[in-house]
Amino acid sequence: MKKTVPELHKMADDGEKITMITAYDYTMARAAESAGVDTILVGDSLGMVVLGYDSTVAVTTADMLHHMKAARRGAPETFIICDLPFMSCAEISAALCNSGKLMKEGGADAVKLEGGEDWAPIVRALTKAGVPVVGHIGLTPQTAAQLGGFKVQGKSLDGARQLLRDAQILEEAGAIMIVLEAVPAQLAAVITEKLRIPTIGIGAGPDAGGQVLVFHDMLGLFDRFTPKFVKQYAQLQGEIISAVKTYCEEVKEGIFPDNTHSFTIREDVLKNL
Repeated sequence: MKKTVPELHKMADDGEKITMITAYDYTMARAAESAGVDTILVGDSLGMVVLGYDSTVAVTTADMLHHMKAARRGAPETFIICDLPFMSCAEISAALCNSGKLMKEGGADAVKLEGGEDWAPIVRALTKAGVPVVGHIGLTPQTAAQLGGFKVQGKSLDGARQLLRDAQILEEAGAIMIVLEAVPAQLAAVITEKLRIPTIGIGAGPDAGGQVLVFHDMLGLFDRFTPKFVKQYAQLQGEIISAVKTYCEEVKEGIFPDNTHSFTIREDVLKNL
């Protein structure tokens, strides 16, 4: 059965870690649900691992809606969060419109937006409208250029204080969970302890209320780079390349298809033909 927001909060209160994985299509989402993952994130990381962009900035709301629909069909019984892409929620009216599309048309259970206290008014407005919102602080890929690249955030005293403040203000604004990305483990532990809502870590150490990884990263499907915080549970890219090479060789050598993979007609039909 699909988990609810109160059930996710109770998991965190009870010390049970929340599992989250990205999924961008029917097949991925179906696999994630079959594996028993607690939550799925249709992340704008699809811009890099599926659409081939250099960053997430080029992803549109239409892209997210398309992939959200596919993921929902694959995982009808899983709580699914969908990213609000770059500049899709810079104003309250746009945030309401785009969140409404992702929930009404796409079937999302919640939306996620990147940013700290400056985004509290957006979170507050969405919450008031009945939209569950997941926050995302630390390394925010949509604004990585402003941060000086994909770097760990909150290492200085001022930076750490600001991230704690961001988290507390987002919680006060109504966020149901907060993703902590590329944050020192000790800081993530402090933020998690201070909040009443769950934290979800990605490169934030073991003490967050749960963990999220990109599907393609954890299965070794994306080979352009591998972040330090990723643990690869499989190396499927190499296996896929090997399988495709074997297929090509068998086609050229006439090995595939053989009779096992072919259809036939009766001999009398063939003679009359």
